[in-house]
Amino acid sequence: MTVRVPAVLEPLCAHPETAAVFLDFDGTLSPIVDDPSLARPLEGVPALLAQLGSRFGVVAVVSGRPAAFLGEHLGRPAGVRLIGLYGLEEVGQVAGPTVDPAAVARWVPVMAASAEAAEASAPAGVSVERKPAGFTLNFRHAPAEEGWVRRFAEDQRDGTGAVLQPGRMSIELRPAIDTDKGTVVAALVRGCTAACCFGDDLGDLPAFEVLGALAAEGLPVARVAVVDGESPAAVAAAADLVVAGPRGALELLGALVAAVGG
Repeated sequence: MTVRVPAVLEPLCAHPETAAVFLDFDGTLSPIVDDPSLARPLEGVPALLAQLGSRFGVVAVVSGRPAAFLGEHLGRPAGVRLIGLYGLEEVGQVAGPTVDPAAVARWVPVMAASAEAAEASAPAGVSVERKPAGFTLNFRHAPAEEGWVRRFAEDQRDGTGAVLQPGRMSIELRPAIDTDKGTVVAALVRGCTAACCFGDDLGDLPAFEVLGALAAEGLPVARVAVVDGESPAAVAAAADLVVAGPRGALELLGALVAAVGG
């Protein structure tokens, strides 16, 4: 079946060399899995990213994953920026596009101590996913422990000032540095004539909000919600277009590539 480019995405095809494509990883390019360490992009994603990178002016995967993880599993397609930890890191760069590396470095020991405390006290079934500057508490295998996870995260927030990022059956703790998917999108979209963002979770809403504000100023945008049975309703509510899971996202991205040709 041939997927047509919806009208809301057509402005990106008119001048792809000055258009921006922003993509989440988990739940967008990769299916959600029980063990986050086993998440992998769908087959064909690295090649598709390379095609997008050769056609569009700005292409970026912006994820809560460490940048090294993105580089390992997506490769380094030409023309594609791989930005991790909600903007704190970028493959091939000292830090993310909008942050001071020294600010990140100051937070590393603080977040490591919090992660150690979590590992020492987490109930059975709650896993601690460490990251270079932060960590995620996953309770997918122990949904009854959601209350413990929330209390622990809030205590750490109150004690250290860390930022909490709710996600699917998880809460992430990260440095209180003014960066998120929205700030990254705002920085990279400058000078573009159209933009789209694909996302599936609450962490993508800041990017959707930035594009919404730019739309109010006249920039053609498309906010694409990639949904499944457990997707937060707020993501679809904030979107201009909804697709069914990562496979739906890849079909639509493939249609974008086909629409702009070589």
